[in-house]
Amino acid sequence: MTRLVHLSDLHFGFHREALIAPLLDRIAEARPELVVITGDLTHRALEPQMEEAARFLDRIEAPTLIVPGNHDIPLLNPLARMLWPFRGYLRHFGGPLGPVAQAGDVRVLGVNSADPFAWQRGLFRRGEIGRLIGGIDPQAMNVVALHHPLEQLPTVQKRTARRADEAASRLQDAGVGIALSGHLHIFALDELLATNRFPGLLQLQAGTALCARISDLQNEFAVLDIAPGAVRLERHVAPMNREGFAPPEIRDYALQDGRWARV
Repeated sequence: MTRLVHLSDLHFGFHREALIAPLLDRIAEARPELVVITGDLTHRALEPQMEEAARFLDRIEAPTLIVPGNHDIPLLNPLARMLWPFRGYLRHFGGPLGPVAQAGDVRVLGVNSADPFAWQRGLFRRGEIGRLIGGIDPQAMNVVALHHPLEQLPTVQKRTARRADEAASRLQDAGVGIALSGHLHIFALDELLATNRFPGLLQLQAGTALCARISDLQNEFAVLDIAPGAVRLERHVAPMNREGFAPPEIRDYALQDGRWARV
């Protein structure tokens, strides 16, 4: 069994300062083999925000895999956004923008879905789906990590990333079993399984780990224990109106005949 921690949408610069220590404590207590962070480490990609996010990452003892979100490229400086959108990100968090990590029997394939030319929407760049498929380990549970979801519920008004449908279909068919994403600040998993569009792809859309936006109502992160054909999910939630995290909610999922189901 391999343990991952999944964080997304930290939004340093507009974050809950008092939740940093409890979040780091929970990560340390989980003792993960890998921490996966699916973008929006900062709120406006400003230098002080990146420095603060980098200090947070330095306090995580486990290995990390990080991909950028749309908030990690400049919004308020159009010239920088067009000409060198990932310069600050790479300087503070390193590269590549599509990293790959192996943790036990789990292979995590990172995707840079942030698009400087359509700041919010995101995209799969040409050749990116093929690169991911070429990196699959047939002996492992393959996980794709990206900021923008591969699928969204009908209630979501934002458009999905360009080529997301194609990516979800091809990655599922190639053997990717899990997709980790963020962006929407709304936790979704069972609801996505219920659409039955990609039954072989367990899609975990994370809520925000640290963002202080009151309308989000809560912050959260997930711990995943991954075994061949099975996932145990711990969902750790910190409501905005209380300090720290509540005891985790636990869910189990199994892959049967190529389809994920909650058990």
